[in-house]
Amino acid sequence: MSTPPAVLIKNLKKCYGSVEALRAVSLQVESGQILGLLGPNGAGKTTTLRCLCGLASPDSGTLEVLGVSVLTHPKTTRQLLGYVAQEVALDKVLTGRELLQLQAALYHLPRKTIPARIKEIIQLLGLVPWIDQKTGNYSGGIRKRLDLAAGLLHQPEVLVLDEPTVGLDIESRVVIWDFLRHLRHRGTTILLTSHYLEEVDALADRVAIIDQGRVIAEGTPAQLKDQVGGDRITLRIREFTSPEEAQQAQQMAATLPFVQDVIINTAQGNSLNLVVQPQSDALSTLQQRLQEAGFPIFGIAQARPSLDDVYLAATGRTLLDAEMAAAGNRDPKAARKQNMR
Repeated sequence: MSTPPAVLIKNLKKCYGSVEALRAVSLQVESGQILGLLGPNGAGKTTTLRCLCGLASPDSGTLEVLGVSVLTHPKTTRQLLGYVAQEVALDKVLTGRELLQLQAALYHLPRKTIPARIKEIIQLLGLVPWIDQKTGNYSGGIRKRLDLAAGLLHQPEVLVLDEPTVGLDIESRVVIWDFLRHLRHRGTTILLTSHYLEEVDALADRVAIIDQGRVIAEGTPAQLKDQVGGDRITLRIREFTSPEEAQQAQQMAATLPFVQDVIINTAQGNSLNLVVQPQSDALSTLQQRLQEAGFPIFGIAQARPSLDDVYLAATGRTLLDAEMAAAGNRDPKAARKQNMR
């Protein structure tokens, strides 16, 4: 008999009134893997996690943790899961140690094992200097580490993290990244959402992009980048290029045989994003042709495809643009379509 996946989500649907938050979302995470969920605010990432953890009821679909149904055996699956929400909720009058002791009691951990377990987890997360101080005095990074410790105290087989490092300083982010790698090495399965593309790229074994309640792309970071194809050149004619000059440069660049596509990024000062066939002289040839055509070069760089390129290829907009659109500032997707060849 084959071993069930650590997490199975199949045809998950959820509506809030007339709003379709999830439209047949399907995901699978094998034991010991890290799956990263990418998508703007409102895409359905948090709703998916809340349904998996039994904090929201789906309208339909299948949710399983290690072969156990979340819908029919919620108490069992909660023992298998650790959930750390985006917003940290700590009792400010308790010390870190007191909060972990309370968490241990809520999970009915054997009393004899609690001190050793707390000692282990605070050492792994670098909390020793702060653990006996009241949490109301903690910085944001230390609060997040303590929240993560609380979610892991009962040693769950599956850890669910919603934006685990949002707003944290670099030092705290590195501590949490290293800790998550340590957990994966020990066999813990991790499902996380993040707005940091480099975070997902560095940690995730597989990536799923969610947009408007649907999974629109899934695979390993390398697979998704390979599917996009070609190298990327980012070109800025001037610090703030006019739309007319950007269009002229776009038309000129499009005539080069190694250029596959050129997009004007209006959200970044009308810079140009080029997709080019991988070849050693692409950058120098482009620079030469720009100079011959009389275009100045404020900045130019070539790189392999990134996860943001994957997101752009899948949705027609970058993740930053999607966040801006979700916040109601603008509709970069429509603007981008107008500027595409």
